[in-house]
Amino acid sequence: MVQRRGVERRRAILDAAEALLTEKGYEAATLKAIGERAGIPTASMYHYFPDRHQVDAELLQQHMRALDAVVDTVLRDIGPGTVREIADALIDVVLTYFRRHRSCTELWFAGRNEALDELVRTFDEAQAERLWLLLLERKLIAADTSRFVPQMAFEAANRLFDVAFRRSPDGDDATIDEARRMLTAYFLTYAPEDA
Repeated sequence: MVQRRGVERRRAILDAAEALLTEKGYEAATLKAIGERAGIPTASMYHYFPDRHQVDAELLQQHMRALDAVVDTVLRDIGPGTVREIADALIDVVLTYFRRHRSCTELWFAGRNEALDELVRTFDEAQAERLWLLLLERKLIAADTSRFVPQMAFEAANRLFDVAFRRSPDGDDATIDEARRMLTAYFLTYAPEDA
């Protein structure tokens, strides 16, 4: 019974954090505000999470698992495709997810701290590796293209998405269009000689 209550309270805290991030943004989602929203006294919050950063990290990890699943589906189901089509598919799925989950964009961009930075970096490195393998398999990049190339592409995309979501809560379309152009052009510089 006690264990179930603890699980329920952790869930209530995460749900409250999600709601505050979505409705009011990162700065408003303090541990005190989260506790008030969840109906849990601030002092009791520390029994479930040692600090606000742990709440943020757990919530971002949940988003990353969901985002990983949709990216996996897109990469698995995409047809032969061109570099542009693959870049567009990835950008579209991430953009759609971020637009539907403002709490994720708040954590991803506005709430950056060392722990969240590490989570994002690890996520991006894993996605970059998947993209690198896909592009090699499809012979869309030269066989000697370094793993560093898609990692740099993800770094650039992260920065451009950050700009897009600072310009507009829904992600500024003009910035996203430039991200598409820049990333496609970048990968095309690594096209095989015979392409």
